[in-house]
Amino acid sequence: MTVHFIGAGPGASDLITLRGYNLLLNCPVVLYAGSLVPVDLLKHVRPDTKLIDTASLSLPQIIEYIEQAHQAGFDVVRLHSGDPSIYGAIAEQISELKKRHIPFNIVPGVSSFAAAAAVLERELTLPAISQTVILTRVEGKASPMPKNESLENLAAARATMIFYLSIRRLRYIVRTLIPFYGPKCPVAVCYRISWPDQLIVRGELQDIVEKTKPFSITRTALVIVGTVLTAELLQNSHLYDPEYEHIFRNKTGQD
Repeated sequence: MTVHFIGAGPGASDLITLRGYNLLLNCPVVLYAGSLVPVDLLKHVRPDTKLIDTASLSLPQIIEYIEQAHQAGFDVVRLHSGDPSIYGAIAEQISELKKRHIPFNIVPGVSSFAAAAAVLERELTLPAISQTVILTRVEGKASPMPKNESLENLAAARATMIFYLSIRRLRYIVRTLIPFYGPKCPVAVCYRISWPDQLIVRGELQDIVEKTKPFSITRTALVIVGTVLTAELLQNSHLYDPEYEHIFRNKTGQD
């Protein structure tokens, strides 16, 4: 018996990995985050699969279902949105499984930041513009931020910043970042990326709050800040430069 933590992807049912999809189709017990995981993914499970929506469940209740499956010898799929490693809340579940000596593994998924970059048709690491992407959130009702990860500290690098779970604090993000990035720095608010009702609001730090107001976005949105959103390519990567030698290509043709 094994518990498979699977990243379901950002929303579109075909953005799950093949490994995750095959496990989903064949596991007799599936615990899924009903508020975030597309129901289309669940249409193809076995007819006898036990489906459990964990949206309203506490950690002890989730572990109880897993323990029942463990005692019965049934594999379990624990289906999470996006990629489980980013704000997936799997650490506390894994801790409980280890206490009970219940085997598990993790199947990565497509994170919403990668899906957003694809929809925006942008590379997030442009040569000579930005080579660093910071995935973060701002402090809210959830767990507090470590003191060394204050938004001011992170903003000092002026890297591309991607905020999860923070759309309700957009004003604070704008107010804090303007001294570092300037009022005209481009921003994209990406709501329910890859879902049928996805929405992208583009603007600058100085006007993004007003631009998002008509849509009343309060959850399931990323905030992406950085010049890579609009910058023109300044120089090509060396990767495909005919004058650049590397282990798989050399100009002389010698082995």
